[in-house]
Amino acid sequence: HRCLYALKVGWRVCWAKAEEEDEQRHMAFISHDISMLRLFETFLESTPQLTLLLYIVLRTNKAELSQGLGMGTAFLCVSWSLLDYHQSLRSFLQDKYELSLGSSVIYFLWNLFLICPRILAVALFALLWPYGVAVHFPLVWLAMFIWVSLQGTDFMESAGPEQLYRAMVAVILYFSWFNVARGRTLYRSIIYHGFILVDSTLLALAWLWGRAPSEEHSYLLPVLSAALPCYLLGLGLRVTYYKWLHPTVQVQQEGRWDEVDANGGSGGVEFRWFLEPDLVNRRMQWLARTHFSLSQPARQHILNGAAAV
Repeated sequence: HRCLYALKVGWRVCWAKAEEEDEQRHMAFISHDISMLRLFETFLESTPQLTLLLYIVLRTNKAELSQGLGMGTAFLCVSWSLLDYHQSLRSFLQDKYELSLGSSVIYFLWNLFLICPRILAVALFALLWPYGVAVHFPLVWLAMFIWVSLQGTDFMESAGPEQLYRAMVAVILYFSWFNVARGRTLYRSIIYHGFILVDSTLLALAWLWGRAPSEEHSYLLPVLSAALPCYLLGLGLRVTYYKWLHPTVQVQQEGRWDEVDANGGSGGVEFRWFLEPDLVNRRMQWLARTHFSLSQPARQHILNGAAAV
């Protein structure tokens, strides 16, 4: 329904006059909602389905062309949803500061290289112990949920929906990094990626120890051997992005700079401010301010129509 409504509004925007900026801002408001919902749908439905499909292919040792294309497309779509979400957050910055083609490629690749080994490790562990994932997932999910709760979030208006949001974030964290707290994320990233690396390694080693690869699955050894370099390459690309391509955020009142994630070389940028709160997507505003953290609150309202305008 939201996507169809966005198409309807987008059609009006295409034929609107240049001075009709309210329609453009409205379109941006809807696109931000869709971007966030697409990200949740990706990790709550598509990624578990991708893991299940990979498990079935490995279990039967048969893969039709359609299955191979489907898995390849699914991996790309998961990374694309993360890139689309990041681009949506970027539109809150002053003068757009949109991702360049090179930055987009690096952002896309580091997410792809980090997610692929994770899904492979979970699928291999399921080969050894099909019902083991039913034990492993709740344990890791609970750890991530507690971690998110300790960081503190203020995404929803009441406590009940806030707990549901934290539960969904914990599912995302089972597969991929997702920032939920303001401030520098360097140490939180190290803790998270260290935990995921150790956990995925233990899952892969459990498969190697419990079931030596047969001749039918001999191809899994080189694939598994490439998983660790793939993950390390993803971490290297992530460091590259946050070191030189991730923007810093300026606090307007005092003219000081607050660095985000790493000492970026892209220079300081500002959030867009707007005086019409009805056009502000408050949830995406909160998420943007966690991703591009201010050293102190600057103003109350952030325009979420930057991408369209």
